Amino acid sequence: MKEIILVKNGELVLKGLNRSTFEDVLIKNMKRHLTGIGHFIFTKSQSTIMVEPESEDIDLDDATDALKKVFGIAALSRAAVCEKDMNDIIQTAKSYLAEQLLPVKTFKVEAKRSDKKFPLISPEICRELGGELLKTFHHLKVDVHNPNIVVTVEIRDKFAFVRGGNIKGSGGMPTGTSGRAAVLISGGIDSPVAAYMMAKRGIELVAVHFASPPYTSELALMKVEELVKKVAAYSGAITTYIVPFTEIQEAIRDFCPEDYSTLIMRRIMMKISEIIAENQNCLALITGESVGQVASQTIYALGCTDNAVNMPVFRPCIGMDKDEIVTVSRKIDTFETSVQPYEDCCTVFTPKHPKTRPKPQEVEAAQNLIPRLAEMIDTAVQNSKKEIIR
Repeated sequence: MKEIILVKNGELVLKGLNRSTFEDVLIKNMKRHLTGIGHFIFTKSQSTIMVEPESEDIDLDDATDALKKVFGIAALSRAAVCEKDMNDIIQTAKSYLAEQLLPVKTFKVEAKRSDKKFPLISPEICRELGGELLKTFHHLKVDVHNPNIVVTVEIRDKFAFVRGGNIKGSGGMPTGTSGRAAVLISGGIDSPVAAYMMAKRGIELVAVHFASPPYTSELALMKVEELVKKVAAYSGAITTYIVPFTEIQEAIRDFCPEDYSTLIMRRIMMKISEIIAENQNCLALITGESVGQVASQTIYALGCTDNAVNMPVFRPCIGMDKDEIVTVSRKIDTFETSVQPYEDCCTVFTPKHPKTRPKPQEVEAAQNLIPRLAEMIDTAVQNSKKEIIR
């Protein structure tokens, strides 16, 4: 029995004349996620993409798991291919769906008849197949309102497909259809979630991490690389920059008022990230900040931070509380890595009493106390380590 995967595009169906372009990017991303599993044939048909394995030895369990992480897919399902003949459809449904039908109590049948030349109309297909399934699986009952499983028959140009329930996809837009942005990635819970959420809206990510050895360890760096890898499982490969930040942090400690130190650190991080972003053709910056979560994330502090750069700053976690952010981090499997006790540079030289209502002119005046700051920023950018994380 031949088996394929049917992919539903989700919100791509709302696109106009450029919809095909979005679908082409989605197929490109699916091919990338399926690398190492096998070769597949992709066929676009209305709001569905058919993914057909080129050989019978390909593991469709692995392929399904990989496709569940592709942004732009609303739902997917495995389906059996059969002839456009009602007897073949019935026999295929009985054998192919047996494992799904035996454990449930209720079902209904839906039919989608793209080929209008097929002799039975959709309600007739549903009645005939439903009746045969009731004869075979005596424990089943029909429930058209809230069934345990929906059996779907699709009559297309060359073949018919029989499938059971849908598997939820990652949704969103295909990565790469909304431009590029640089995400400031720390070892905490929030920034990987922010990266994931913006990748889900079609943004291709560049990651920027700041390391301050010997104040931060090699284990902390390995932790961040693992977090980027987990996000890349959804977004695809992420160009990642590791920025040496020790000299600048020590200068902040030595020359700036302590209560402004975190804000100044954040402003300089944003400026360095903007330079890297421009070099990588990015159009925006992304951070994991949430209003009021810590002293540097008050509305006053965020305004001072934004003043340091000219690029738009996206903060997808801005209105979320910690529990909501943690829920997403558990979903994408970054939480357990994020809570490992290896501190990043954001926790170095933390002030006892940080300013929560800073004024931009005061922060800028305090930042200007650092000698050779522009030179140190250029050096940090030039000495950044670049790697591709998949």
